[in-house]
Amino acid sequence: MVSSDQRRRQLAREKFERQQRRREEARKKAKRRNTVIAASLAVVLAAGGAVYASVGLVDGDSDSADTKAVDTTGTYKMSLKTNQGDIVVTMDAAKTPETVNSFKRLADKGYFDNTKCHRLTTDGIYVLQCGDPKGDGTGGPGYTIPDENLTALGKAGKDGMVTYPAGTVAMANTGQPGSGGSQFFLVYKDSKLTPTYTPFGTMDAAGLKAVKDVAAAGVDGGASDGAPKKAVTIEKAAVSEE
Repeated sequence: MVSSDQRRRQLAREKFERQQRRREEARKKAKRRNTVIAASLAVVLAAGGAVYASVGLVDGDSDSADTKAVDTTGTYKMSLKTNQGDIVVTMDAAKTPETVNSFKRLADKGYFDNTKCHRLTTDGIYVLQCGDPKGDGTGGPGYTIPDENLTALGKAGKDGMVTYPAGTVAMANTGQPGSGGSQFFLVYKDSKLTPTYTPFGTMDAAGLKAVKDVAAAGVDGGASDGAPKKAVTIEKAAVSEE
C-alpha cells in the first residue's frame, strides 16, 4: 500500500516533469516564431543591399556545442557569483565531456551573467533551478546536448527512481532524451528522480549552505514550486580548469 507521504512525493515528481515539458514546448514555439520573423527581416535586408553572415536567433547563440573548449580528461570548477553567496561547482570532464564543454563555452561568453534562478521546489523534490537567460523556464542556448553519466547514481529502484544527493548539480530537460540546453538544478536536499537528468557536478559546502538558505525562505506566494521568495541572481559565472 502506498503511504500518503510516498504519494505526495510521486505527485511532486510528476508535476516537476510536466512543467519541464510545458516549458520546453513554450521555448520551441518561441523559437519557431523568431525564425519566421528573422526570415521576413532577411528579405527586407537583402532588398536593401545589406548582407549578414549569421544571426543568433535563440537567446543570442546560434552555435552548436561542437567546438571543444575543454580538456576531456580534466577537472573543472564553475564559479557562480550570486547575490545570495558564491557557489563553486566541481565538474569532471572525463565523465560529462559534452556538458562541461557547453558550460565552459557559455560561461566564457557571459551567457549566465545577470540571470535569475527562476525556480525553487520545496516538497518531494528539493532543487533550485537556474541557467535560463529569460528567467521564465523557457530559455535555452539554441542547441541541445546529449545525456551523460546517467548511471553514476546507481541502479534505479522498483519505483524507477534514484536518489540525487544533496549537493548534486544536474541538467534540467524536457523529459525527452538529449533535450538538455543551459538550464540546470542545484539539489539542496536528497531528492528522488528518474535517472534521466545528467549529474555533472557537485557544489562546495558554502554553496550548498547558500542554496539551503534560499530554500528556507520558501517560494514566493507560499507555494511549493515557483520563483524563490529570496530572489537569486547569478551575477557572474566562470569555468576554469583545476
